[in-house]
Amino acid sequence: MADEVLVTVEASGLRRVMGVTMLAIIGVTLLYVAMSNPPSFAWLVFLLIIGIGALFLSVRMWQATSNKIELTEELLRCTDGTVIAQVSDIEAIDRGFFAFKPSNGFLIRTATPGARIWMPGLWWRAGRRIGIGGVTPGSQSKTMSEILAAMIAKRSF
Repeated sequence: MADEVLVTVEASGLRRVMGVTMLAIIGVTLLYVAMSNPPSFAWLVFLLIIGIGALFLSVRMWQATSNKIELTEELLRCTDGTVIAQVSDIEAIDRGFFAFKPSNGFLIRTATPGARIWMPGLWWRAGRRIGIGGVTPGSQSKTMSEILAAMIAKRSF
């Protein structure tokens, strides 16, 4: 029962393709500008670095968004096997308008810090803060955040 998946957050096919395509177009455009008519050597280096970085991120986003985020009674995990957080370790959830959170997502604060991880378009972790969302649908993220908030409220009583 503890391993039963309560809710899943995943990137839909169209959102995934759109996000990766936009990053790839930016990368290709920057590389084209760098090769066709760079204003100076410094700009050439800058455009090459940012263009290659955007193409690298588009590949990373494609790989990352092939996974899903699952919530069970005990864990918040990614389908690649990564444990994002223990539910018992979660202190607070921030869904506010001004929160530093991913698009269509929410922010989690944990009691113990974790390693820095970034799965572009899906989730990230920096210390005690975890961002869930990106190219994921807002309805799935909202459902997950509400269930997590209910689990935290139940735990505090």
